Amino acid sequence: MKKKKWSRVLAVLLAMVTAISLLSGCGAKSAEKEDAETITVYLWSTNLYEKYAPYIQEQLPDINVEFVVGNNDLDFYKFLDENGGLPDIITCCRFSLHDASPLKDSLMDLSTTNVAGAVYDTYLSNFMNEDRSVNWLPVCADAHGFVVNKDLFEKYDIPLPTDYESFVSACRAFDKVGIRGFTADYYYDYTCMETLQGLSASELSSVEGRKWRTTYSDPDNTKREGLDSTVWPKAFERMEQFIRDTGLSRDDLDLNYDEIVDMYQNGKLAMYFGSSSGVKMFQDQGINTTFLPFFQENGEKWLMTTPYFQVALNRDLAQDETRLKKANKVLNTMLSEDAQTHILYDGQDLLSYSQDVDMQLTEYLKDVKPVIEGNHMYIRIASNDFFSISKDVVSKMISGEYDAGQAYASFNTQLLEEETASEDIVLDLQKSYSNRFHSSGGNAAYSVMANTLRGIYGADVLIATGNSFTGNVLKAGYTEKMAGDMIMPNDLSAYSSKMSGAELKETVKNFVEGYEGGFIPFNRGSLPVLSGISVEVKETDEGYTLSKVIKDGKEVQDNDTFTVTCLAIPKHMEAYPADENTLFDRGDTTAKGTWTGYVLEGSVVLAEPEDYINVR
Repeated sequence: MKKKKWSRVLAVLLAMVTAISLLSGCGAKSAEKEDAETITVYLWSTNLYEKYAPYIQEQLPDINVEFVVGNNDLDFYKFLDENGGLPDIITCCRFSLHDASPLKDSLMDLSTTNVAGAVYDTYLSNFMNEDRSVNWLPVCADAHGFVVNKDLFEKYDIPLPTDYESFVSACRAFDKVGIRGFTADYYYDYTCMETLQGLSASELSSVEGRKWRTTYSDPDNTKREGLDSTVWPKAFERMEQFIRDTGLSRDDLDLNYDEIVDMYQNGKLAMYFGSSSGVKMFQDQGINTTFLPFFQENGEKWLMTTPYFQVALNRDLAQDETRLKKANKVLNTMLSEDAQTHILYDGQDLLSYSQDVDMQLTEYLKDVKPVIEGNHMYIRIASNDFFSISKDVVSKMISGEYDAGQAYASFNTQLLEEETASEDIVLDLQKSYSNRFHSSGGNAAYSVMANTLRGIYGADVLIATGNSFTGNVLKAGYTEKMAGDMIMPNDLSAYSSKMSGAELKETVKNFVEGYEGGFIPFNRGSLPVLSGISVEVKETDEGYTLSKVIKDGKEVQDNDTFTVTCLAIPKHMEAYPADENTLFDRGDTTAKGTWTGYVLEGSVVLAEPEDYINVR
């Protein structure tokens, strides 16, 4: 009997092992199926998670779009490419073909697609390689020009500028009444760079200017390219004249954006270089404000435009026709008119580079409507070199250290200088983790980051919004910059609290289901990342519902106690519906700062990932 009984037990155990193996196999197959059905999109700004990303997903119910925090510059994507982590679709703001050249062979040629064909030739030419292939497409733009206080012009009976001469006359007239006619936040590299280019947009957009730009930007150009000797000397001469005409001096180099706004609000400044969004901001404050273009030497008027982002597709998509079709569908949706309107802030204008998208101009840009309709929207040259060198050279021009000739020579020399050696490796990882979300388990890369940070913060539980990490956990050597880029940029912060089990469940519920003014998950990949606990979540047509919160294999009880750290941006946590019993203390350092500091200590060992979520 005992032998028979043992045989029956053994049979049951074998059956259980077989079942578990089958289930495990099913889980693996399910994960592979999810990966195959997922299109990964890296968004350069977390702001795009507010309206844009949810809209894209809503339009594509049959495609799981994994939105991941990307980065502002191309160095991030070069790093991913070098280490086998390039996503399906990339977006980037600080962009130039010059900086993008190392990525050319990893990206699809979009030149024959309908979305590329829809881009105005004037703008598409700035994205065309020497062989006429196109890897990147601009989306819509933010307009940069002059924000102008009409109230001050009317008060002192000074005519609004209509050309460069009247612009200078206005500056001098304001100086006579003790008001600054013009200045800007020359503390920043982009203001230096965009002023230099905007003043000569006409010349830089000429045949000679475009020819130089194509050569400078050509990904196949193996040598470093300096400035040309036709267009650029004149650009520096015009910058020198502008500095003289507006009275810019060394003191202007210390002015930041907040100081400029304060001067403008208090009637101490009539005009500054800025974006069109400033018009609405001041109009709402009761200041009669308009927007004016750059006035060119030849009488033309131009706006400087900054693409909200550029977009590109991974060439590997061509190996799978089904995935390629899905990716193209996502791309078409991302570039659609309705999608582009979801990029904008309230009151901003839709200045699209696509002929398929109608311009949607608010009253705030009425004075530059003819400029826009004439397609006089210059796209800045925004290579890393141009940012850093413009800051150096234009600053020295403003301070009086350089004249036009010296500025041209210095800029040219710096462009031709060979790049310095790369930074030291501060984090050497020997294993990669998937950044794809799986309904059974979650996101392994995010889990690694969350578990590691929970240890750093010394918390029992860590809860992070779904856009907290870049998914960038690769088998690679990380410089300090690349290590910092593993965390959401800007102001992701840590909020700590000691709470009961009941309060913990309520907190998790708010992060899973969303709350007014907070981060609201809009697809599986945007669900929160958890460490120290696991959860079961029910998916419905209306969104997500929290079913269970589990700690150490047991459901959390109301009277349990925990130390909890939440990662979120201040705007979302300020709206958090906390009662008097649940108080969060915000840390002094951003999550990115805390992480970077930890990495720089050396001998970092990342925590292993855990299954933290089950979505049914």
